[in-house]
Amino acid sequence: MFRTVFIYIGTLLLTFVFATAAIVAAIFSKTGDTPHKVGRIWARAILTISGIDVTVKGTSHIDQKRSSIVMVNHQSNFDIPVLLAHLPLQFRWLAKAELFKIPVFGRAMHGCGYISIDRSDRESAFRSLAKAATTIKNGTSVLVFPEGTRSLDGMIKPFKKGPFVLAVDAGVPILPVIINGTWPIMPKNRLTIKPSRVLLEVLPSIETSGYGRATKDELMDKTRNLLCRRFIEVKGGPACS
Repeated sequence: MFRTVFIYIGTLLLTFVFATAAIVAAIFSKTGDTPHKVGRIWARAILTISGIDVTVKGTSHIDQKRSSIVMVNHQSNFDIPVLLAHLPLQFRWLAKAELFKIPVFGRAMHGCGYISIDRSDRESAFRSLAKAATTIKNGTSVLVFPEGTRSLDGMIKPFKKGPFVLAVDAGVPILPVIINGTWPIMPKNRLTIKPSRVLLEVLPSIETSGYGRATKDELMDKTRNLLCRRFIEVKGGPACS
């Protein structure tokens, strides 16, 4: 319990310091790349004080010359620092609107160019997707959790359709990424934090040029099946529901 309290206090202090730094960096950055780099340092610091060891595989599948939509399974709050610290790609989050309301942290997210999506408002959500599509077409990758929220049991849940509307509208590849090992660190609805080893693996990209809104469900199934197959191989047992 003492370790968890230490991590919470350390995380709050680090978040305040680095969020402030990201806000300042955003004033001088036209692209948002510098604030994102500040976020990387914040994420590495969080993982260090939490005792999280991350192994990264498959980075050769990342094409730095093309923007993409990064789609990742969502196990824990620790997915965020793991991705920020160890995914070697400049990207912007497509994140729920509630996160942008957090003092200092939310302002830093705006400064980094992250995109807010209000899932309680259908019209607002589609405006957010249109904004994300424009960002991608302008050459910046966007990261989404297609499950929409963290898994309750560590298994991959059904995907939402919105990210695949974004994929076909933007016309760029989907870059599937597997995270395994963050769920035991801090499952949803549990406050205690336990150290763990984490695997972050980038899978081969999926081209979207042959799909449209009418066939987005096929693209969604193809993407989820790829993630599920690899996740089952990594976990060695049932991993998708």
